[in-house]
Amino acid sequence: MQSSPPSPWSWLTPFMAWLPGIGPAELRADLVAALTGAIVVLPQGVAFATIAGMPPEYGLYAGMVPAIIAALFGSSRHLVSGPTTAASVVVFSSLSVMAVPGTPDYVALALTLTFMVGVLELALGLARMGALVNFISHAVVVGFTAAAAVLIAAKQLKHFFGVEMDSSGHLHEILFEFLKHLPEINPAAALVGLATVLIGLACRRWVPRIPFMIVAMLGGSLVALGLDQLFGAARTGIVTVGALPSTLPPLSAPSLTFDHIRELAPVALAVTLFALTEAVSIGRALAARGGYRIDGNQEFIGQGLSNLAGSFFSGYVATGSFNRSGVNYEAGARTPLAAILAGVLLMVIVLLVAPLASYLPKAAMAGVLFLVAWGLIDRAEIRHILHASKRETAVLAVTFFSAILLELEFAIFAGVLLSLVLYLDRTSKPRIHTRAPDPRLAHRAFSSDPELPQCPQLHIMRVDGSLFFGSVPHVEQAFDQLRSQHPERKHLALVCSGINFVDYQGGQALLQEERRRRLEGGGMYLIHVKQGLWDALERYGCFEETEARNVFQSKTAAIRAIYQKLDKRVCAGCEQRIFQECHPS
Repeated sequence: MQSSPPSPWSWLTPFMAWLPGIGPAELRADLVAALTGAIVVLPQGVAFATIAGMPPEYGLYAGMVPAIIAALFGSSRHLVSGPTTAASVVVFSSLSVMAVPGTPDYVALALTLTFMVGVLELALGLARMGALVNFISHAVVVGFTAAAAVLIAAKQLKHFFGVEMDSSGHLHEILFEFLKHLPEINPAAALVGLATVLIGLACRRWVPRIPFMIVAMLGGSLVALGLDQLFGAARTGIVTVGALPSTLPPLSAPSLTFDHIRELAPVALAVTLFALTEAVSIGRALAARGGYRIDGNQEFIGQGLSNLAGSFFSGYVATGSFNRSGVNYEAGARTPLAAILAGVLLMVIVLLVAPLASYLPKAAMAGVLFLVAWGLIDRAEIRHILHASKRETAVLAVTFFSAILLELEFAIFAGVLLSLVLYLDRTSKPRIHTRAPDPRLAHRAFSSDPELPQCPQLHIMRVDGSLFFGSVPHVEQAFDQLRSQHPERKHLALVCSGINFVDYQGGQALLQEERRRRLEGGGMYLIHVKQGLWDALERYGCFEETEARNVFQSKTAAIRAIYQKLDKRVCAGCEQRIFQECHPS
């Protein structure tokens, strides 16, 4: 029984694909991951909002409703949307030249920008432009993930070791800044961070059923509390997250005036491309780790609806968060319900227990993020790529070092561009083999063994690859080289079973070669022409009456017909006699 085609409105209910399958085990795992994610976003949301030039509470608001909507309408099981460092930096750099950060005018611009980004993302998703994600190769995803993990860890050095330093910028800038502050390391904070990491590792190894991240955070907090009790808080200097605002996101409205839309249009387009690239890259990275696939179109739609909702619930631009998504994956989330519950729990936490965040050390949070970063680096896959392919290794390296030394979003573009360049280079040089009958094989099948004798009048060539404008020069060069090295072989048989596609320029190259050989007293013949190739050559006008008669669907028929056209005077003195037709009964 055939399944019915998907409804054109199925993009409105993607959650129906996973919601009915949730059982007690899934609910339990997702609840644990949600609680972990909700706790992690508390200090991060405030920090991200500060980076973006927004009031601190807006970072928490951006992790509530937008995260829930993105999980409901996206396709990734583990992607968690919300405020991110990169998105916050982009927002600040774009809007700070238009208004004073933190002011009502600035907030209005941020809400308007969020609305416009949502509209563009939704439009791209509905236009089925999610196929753009197919150009992000696996090596790009692995390299991008590893680089982001290194940056996550580097940006937490200040909190892990309790030093006051600027953790913005690229990796080398962060490390150089950290080296300058080595004498200022707080031993108590470092002890708390180290204890958090060790407790998390021990829990994950020996008690894997218990959520190790929550245990690690609680353990680090208890160590900090013990140090404060033993030596005094003033002496230890352990910095905590501090009390957070305990309010739900109020309703808001973007300013959709013509002036604001015109002013923000270029920024909105740039932020949209960056946000989608970041979200889909993270989604693909986690999908590869989880053994499933994401729908790029649906992910675009989910991100668009997320930002549209965020603009009306006091959120600024949200996209896929590497920190929260990594935490969600490592904490054992199984379905998007984990991200939905995390948004709901964040609201509850902000209302009820936000003041308790004053007991959570920043060093403990940094230790947890160290664990997340280590888990995100797919060391086995990196080793596999390094040993398997030089091309993929180059893509991996370019993506990784671009992210480390330049910008995360630029790293993705650089990796994709290099992937395309290497792909075009490979497809522009189709493999070309010389073929000849092999008496060692059954029915004297054709082989590419270079030691096999060749016919002095006929050359048999096989092309494996498409004939398009990019590959035509390579194929024409092979034709010219054959003519130069073996001018006596005036006949050319082209085995076309490896040619799947030909464009106008490729068809004309075949036609010109046939005409040239005919003028030289020979000919060119096509063997095993697929229907698609035949249709394309006919459509491009590459078949005249003579050429059409030189197309064969079997090698036996081709050799029999070509043999009749060979110079029998040369055949009489030939010692090779490689074809059965050369041995008349």
